Amino acid sequence: MIIKKLHESGIRSEHAYTAALASIGLSFLSWTASLKKEEAGLDRADRWGIFVGEWAPTFFGLGLALAQYEKRDGGLLKH
Repeated sequence: MIIKKLHESGIRSEHAYTAALASIGLSFLSWTASLKKEEAGLDRADRWGIFVGEWAPTFFGLGLALAQYEKRDGGLLKH
């Protein structure tokens, strides 16, 4: 149901994969920025990096689900 609504709103698997890759880069950037800008040190930087890094698997999962939906939806449209 959620995947269908995402697809109907124009979100495609490529968008989710792009968001996953971007979140990996953002994870590294947030870790680096936190390490350099905050006085809390490595522990806080690690928490920021892990927090943002946890988004990537979610986006990859959505990408896979959307790809399956697109494949099934495309097959239904051809008949």
